[in-house]
Amino acid sequence: MRIFNSSPPSEAQTRTRILETAQRLFASKGFDGTTTRDLAQTAGVAEGTLFRYFPNKKAILVEVATSGWVEILTDLLTELSEMGNYKAIAQVMRRRMWNFQKNADLMRVCFMEVQFHPDLRDRIQLEVITKMTDVGEAFFQTAMDKGIYRQMDAKLVAKVFLGMFAIAGFSNNTIIEPDASPQQMQEMAEGLADIFLNGVLIKE
Repeated sequence: MRIFNSSPPSEAQTRTRILETAQRLFASKGFDGTTTRDLAQTAGVAEGTLFRYFPNKKAILVEVATSGWVEILTDLLTELSEMGNYKAIAQVMRRRMWNFQKNADLMRVCFMEVQFHPDLRDRIQLEVITKMTDVGEAFFQTAMDKGIYRQMDAKLVAKVFLGMFAIAGFSNNTIIEPDASPQQMQEMAEGLADIFLNGVLIKE
């Protein structure tokens, strides 16, 4: 009888496991409340193994948060490119809220820890937020040039749009319940899209 042993995890798999574990621990205990010992034990690796992949705990946080924002940017690019028309903002809002709820740990790290680490904030601002704003600006400027949206500062419009979907997706305890149904999320998305597209003033 031959016994087949499972092969040891690859370097990439170990690195991914460390990052996924860090994401969960940073979200639940905070960066400062998570020790490298906690992280190693939870990830099932030796503490020394962590430092084979990352020079220090801060480098792990940077990787978790930066890759999270890159994921957000990639999703946004995909959704904007697939948008059927320039008024289908609710579709993007709904998908953003759904994805943010599915990735609550990642969002908590991205939004919360960045506030306490200026170097991390600067890197994310430079590498991701600026690109997200540029993508949004180009999208809305094209809509303005086509006469679909009124002429405004396209960069400002992009920032407002990005801010709305970020808050809608992350603040699920204040804006929408964490166990909200798909219909409730759809209604919230349509409401936000309506405010974004039409404002709140009665048109005279």
